[in-house]
Amino acid sequence: MLTITPFIVDPTTFPPAQVATIANLLNVIIPLLNIGAALLLLLMLLYGAFTWITAGGNPENLKRAQKIITFAVFGLFIVLLSYLGVKLITIIFNINVPI
Repeated sequence: MLTITPFIVDPTTFPPAQVATIANLLNVIIPLLNIGAALLLLLMLLYGAFTWITAGGNPENLKRAQKIITFAVFGLFIVLLSYLGVKLITIIFNINVPI
């Protein structure tokens, strides 16, 4: 037999969410994404540099290393453009997001 029992949330034991608005959500997510992007950029640049150093004059490996570094820098520009896009949206819609 299936019974349905009421679920009562006690605010003292189960506090409400801290993310009440879109601005609060952006305040949580954007710094995490920036840190993740910076770490990924660092790892990709290190991997590209390692590939370049260990290429040993092989043109295919040098080309591969150049692509890795180029795409890492291109990713940096994408992150910067997305940051500027979010900043522009916060200015247009008058959202107070300290990013």
